Amino acid sequence: MMTLMPRLSVRALALVALVAVPLLPLAADPPASKPTAKDVSKKVGDAGKAIKDYTVAQRDEATRSAKAALEDADRRINRLERKLESDWERMDQAAREKARATLRALRKERNELAEWYGGLKHSSAEAWDQVKAGFAKSYQTLRESFVKAGKEFQN
Repeated sequence: MMTLMPRLSVRALALVALVAVPLLPLAADPPASKPTAKDVSKKVGDAGKAIKDYTVAQRDEATRSAKAALEDADRRINRLERKLESDWERMDQAAREKARATLRALRKERNELAEWYGGLKHSSAEAWDQVKAGFAKSYQTLRESFVKAGKEFQN
């Protein structure tokens, strides 16, 4: 059985897909302690739900968080691709095709999230609620896909 990433890392990838980077400096932990993957996952999960609560006046904060999430998703997809490349010779044809399809789906969903990110940056005040709801829904879809990908790559 091939594992692309340990289950915890894939879960962390899915949860960090929204706003981990901007939230880490806000942690109450002393500077000497590093946040655990569980801590990051909780903060990102909470922030992922909270994006729906941003007001149009908080647009800059929302877009910074969304941009960081997209950059993090890109890094994690790139890691998955590198892991796939390193495991390629040990995989059968069916596993290769499934892995490729999963990565294509992740990229597609990431790109859809990026479109909503653009909407967050440029939407009118009247469209703000609709755009942030679209972003939140797209984020949830990507998050679920990362969890599913983790399960698929473990088999």
